[in-house]
Amino acid sequence: MKVLGIETSCDDTSVALFDSDRGVTANLVSSQVDLHGRFGGVVPELASRAHLVNLLPLVDVLLKEQDLELRELDGVAVTAGPGLIGALLVGLSTGKALCMAADLPLVGIHHIEGHILANGLTGEMVTPAVVLVVSGGHTEVIHMPGIGRYERMGATLDDAAGEAFDKTAKLLGLPYPGGPPIDRLAGKGTPGRFSFPRPLHQDPRIVFSFSGLKTAVGLTVAGLPRPLSEQDVADVCCELQNAIVDSLCQRLFQAAERKRVKAVYLAGGVAANGGLRCEVARLAEARGMHFVPPQSVYCTDNAAMIAYAGFHHLQAGRRDGLDLDSFARAPLASWR
Repeated sequence: MKVLGIETSCDDTSVALFDSDRGVTANLVSSQVDLHGRFGGVVPELASRAHLVNLLPLVDVLLKEQDLELRELDGVAVTAGPGLIGALLVGLSTGKALCMAADLPLVGIHHIEGHILANGLTGEMVTPAVVLVVSGGHTEVIHMPGIGRYERMGATLDDAAGEAFDKTAKLLGLPYPGGPPIDRLAGKGTPGRFSFPRPLHQDPRIVFSFSGLKTAVGLTVAGLPRPLSEQDVADVCCELQNAIVDSLCQRLFQAAERKRVKAVYLAGGVAANGGLRCEVARLAEARGMHFVPPQSVYCTDNAAMIAYAGFHHLQAGRRDGLDLDSFARAPLASWR
């Protein structure tokens, strides 16, 4: 089965091909980092316009590189949401047009399910499992009894972890997105120089909060002499990353033990963070739990994860009509 994937939920235009016999054979991404970087975040209208310019040429390049005709596909999977409505509509409208033109089945994919199933592109997933989904817009814990079955166990009460990385990076004069430079500089920092809170540490619920952490970082940085030294920046990055990783790991393994699962996974852009991956691996090994981190290329937004999720939907016989609509927000629901 050959499935074309389309992902336009935010600021990356991506198309991919998943072949059930060969795996991911193409995963093309047109990044908008340079377009939005000077604003310190994504500008929705600019993102939508860039998708309009880039999407169909990317589809053409993919089909030519794979020596495929559109009618030779077995289906099209497209991100239906959550995300930026304008950006989503570009991808969804394009997916519908392709399906109508070649009489192909269409499946709409929840963006979070795509991130979760990206782990299946690295190796066969072990279920039941608990998944920590963590990115610039999402921080939540999902119990997954099996592919297609999902239970949200808890989420952030305010800001996402990725937002804390981005806002701190902007404060420190680091480039957008903030996660990669903070991850890199954290390794050069001095642990313990600063003390940042681990919000809700004593709360028995599976919840997160990062707004207070952002405030603490802002107050600390404001109290440092100007200009900030390289060591100042590295030390702030080190303690910020440690605080976020501690909070994330506490809830992930709290949920895993509550559900008595033997496997844990990471999903989303922050799943590429080296400090988080190392700490989850260490804690999973100590508890005898299965953990294999997703490949970094499949952590950020990409169409390979959408195509792979679409394969599971199509294989199970699930289809969507051409009246499928996009959505800005909605929890991940079970479909099996």
